[in-house]
Amino acid sequence: MTALNLLAFNAVLAAAILSPGPALLFALRTALADGRVAGIAAGMGLGLVAALWTLAALLGLETLFTLFPWAYLALKIAGTAYLLLIAWNTWCAARHPVAEGARKPRGQAFLDGILINLGNPKSVIFAASVLVVIFPKGLTSEEIALITGNHMIVEWIFYAGIATVLSGTPARRIYLGAKPWIDRAAALLLGALGLKLLLSR
Repeated sequence: MTALNLLAFNAVLAAAILSPGPALLFALRTALADGRVAGIAAGMGLGLVAALWTLAALLGLETLFTLFPWAYLALKIAGTAYLLLIAWNTWCAARHPVAEGARKPRGQAFLDGILINLGNPKSVIFAASVLVVIFPKGLTSEEIALITGNHMIVEWIFYAGIATVLSGTPARRIYLGAKPWIDRAAALLLGALGLKLLLSR
């Protein structure tokens, strides 16, 4: 493995993080609604599990999903159920004003981030397809650890940046002014993404 392999992986990873999906949408809304600390905590949860999916791909978990399709289906159903639950809660909370100083606890934001990405087994399939193209065969355990750690750090930096920008006073003022519409749009998108996950092959 060379530095160029890692740079190529990071380029693909950046594009994947920026693509619309439940993780990005959850990170954006958490930073807007609950502030920088909760936004960073949510990003840490998202990044941790995303890196673990990459580790699973490096260790051949996609083969296990091929041999035992029911395991993949079970994860998809659990992920869909959680996304729909988040969507429902977001929709119900849309009509309620945000209390002054109210923030989601960072521990809850971290756990939500973990559960959002844990319920997306498609990540391991995506990671496996990317890793086969970018990295040579026969990676050592040290190289696998480096790739996994690199993935986690890239995600953490990205989500910390999002949380810092969107938790500022101007962004939060805009969010509070349009909260019912923003929350309902987020709820609809999360619900649609959950159903898409369930119906995808």
